[in-house]
Amino acid sequence: MNTPLQQIILASPRGFCAGVDRAISIVERALEKFGAPIYVRHEVVHNRFVVDNLKEKGAIFIDDLKDVPAGSTLIYSAHGVSLAVREEAESLGLTIFDATCPLVTKVHLEVRKLRKEGFEIIMIGHEGHPEVEGTMGQTQEGMYLVETADDVQTLAVQKPDQLAYVTQTTLSVDDASIVIDALRAKFPNIVGPKKDDICYATQNRQDAVKQLTTASDLIIVIGSKNSSNSNRLREVAEQSGVTAYMVDNASELKPEWFEKATKVGITAGASAPEVLVNGVVERIQSMSSATIDTLKTVDEDVVFNLPKGL
Repeated sequence: MNTPLQQIILASPRGFCAGVDRAISIVERALEKFGAPIYVRHEVVHNRFVVDNLKEKGAIFIDDLKDVPAGSTLIYSAHGVSLAVREEAESLGLTIFDATCPLVTKVHLEVRKLRKEGFEIIMIGHEGHPEVEGTMGQTQEGMYLVETADDVQTLAVQKPDQLAYVTQTTLSVDDASIVIDALRAKFPNIVGPKKDDICYATQNRQDAVKQLTTASDLIIVIGSKNSSNSNRLREVAEQSGVTAYMVDNASELKPEWFEKATKVGITAGASAPEVLVNGVVERIQSMSSATIDTLKTVDEDVVFNLPKGL
């Protein structure tokens, strides 16, 4: 089937961020150095292709530490873990490597410092997300979770004059700012982080999508359903008034999406590898005679070091 599509526009930056790169490298290095199996608490990053690939190499993904045999090697996922999980893992005598994204670790340290100073903390994030569970688990009490401005209205705290907020690193920048405004209106003395908690890669990919929507009449986001930052990219595109679909890979593309589109923008969540982008581009090209261009918004040169021992 041939479509009227004339142009494929690739967002840049897109795909892997430094934290995801590091997390995957930690699992791969551990497998090389210690051999399979290597146990990983929770999916190391939220991408089906990446997780399946690591499973084939000998990684075993678990949610309960009781599933890790004594003497094994354990890796914490990029989303981070609670203090309780750390304590339990250390009590089991495992070899542990921490693949928590350094930008998530920064939020964890912030929470502990604020609690030590006597602040209560409001976290803006999605309930049930592993990053939120890990961050909320940095303290046993004095922490509240909100997701929307409506949640703020019904929130009751103990110390309204000694209150701070932190955010999940993969939120929509625009959505988070609405909740922050609601917090500031209700709690005028609330303290925010010195530097925004939403990570540079999340921000950059959302900014790139906003630019992409000005040049495209359809957006395809490559990312897995459980990837928070990929879902936010699709939402950002739709909030800009452009139809957007999220797919795990090229097999999920539907020809009818492209029947009226002349310019399609493509981006990928921070945990989606470039090989999936290439597959999507090839599939779209097979349905059209579209040219390929790149819309570059910013250079990324962030690199995070691997832990000692790897």
